[in-house]
Amino acid sequence: MTIDCAEACKNGCVLGDKCPNLEYKAQATKFISETSLDQMLKMAEEAIRKKRMEPPQWILPDE
Repeated sequence: MTIDCAEACKNGCVLGDKCPNLEYKAQATKFISETSLDQMLKMAEEAIRKKRMEPPQWILPDE
């Protein structure tokens, strides 16, 4: 059985210990506990700045 976590788990994981993404949860928890909010904001600002520097990407529909 596959589950769409983005849809089914909006209010929290519905699979508990059977969640296939537990390793990511541990990584995220570690990142949050070890990274200050100021550092996270700097990272976000840098990501936005890099994104703005990229040339536009044209998405052409299949004809």
